[in-house]
Amino acid sequence: MAETTVAEVMAELAALEDPKARAVNERHGDDHGVNLGKLRALAKRLKTQQDLAERLWETGDTAARLLAILICRPKAFGRDELDAMLRGARTPKVHDWLVNYVVKKSPHAEELRLAWTADPDPVVASAGWALTTERVAKKPEGLDLDGLLDVVEAEMKDAPDRLQWAMNHCLAQIGIEHPEQRARALGIGERLEVLKDYPTPPGCTSPFAPVWITEMVRRREAK
Repeated sequence: MAETTVAEVMAELAALEDPKARAVNERHGDDHGVNLGKLRALAKRLKTQQDLAERLWETGDTAARLLAILICRPKAFGRDELDAMLRGARTPKVHDWLVNYVVKKSPHAEELRLAWTADPDPVVASAGWALTTERVAKKPEGLDLDGLLDVVEAEMKDAPDRLQWAMNHCLAQIGIEHPEQRARALGIGERLEVLKDYPTPPGCTSPFAPVWITEMVRRREAK
């Protein structure tokens, strides 16, 4: 029965395929053509189904894996399962959703954060930094913020793109959330100039850390 369900879901995903959406997604490294709003609507209809989620993940198809992430039970996965899933998450969107929607809700999040941050694979390490950024914002107790800034200052400038982006987010979050570290975070951002010239659409905040920090602090103080 489960195989039939997977086949039915795959057929429905195929029917949702949009060549224009695929073209846009492929520019960002994602090989699927399903509108994410329609994907979420499908997930809402299917509701949580852990067994189906696991079988969809096993297909290796990007749209199927995104759907699997939306209908799974995050706490049902073991530590080693999540580690293998992250290492096998080939595309940026699957990687990001897996970290944000599954790993962050897992009881293994802290153990994986420590392991991944130290991993030699920069894409895996970027997941560790994403989990660190979450802690900076929501549970900073026990984090060595000065130590994190030391690493950012020493390594972010020459880090590969995905890792650099994750480290930059952590830098910005430290500056936004922790006034005592703000001046140093701003200074690091100004000196390194990472993402200073990143093209930013009108109405959006630049990912350049000094601009990002200043704008978010301004918004909070305006409330």
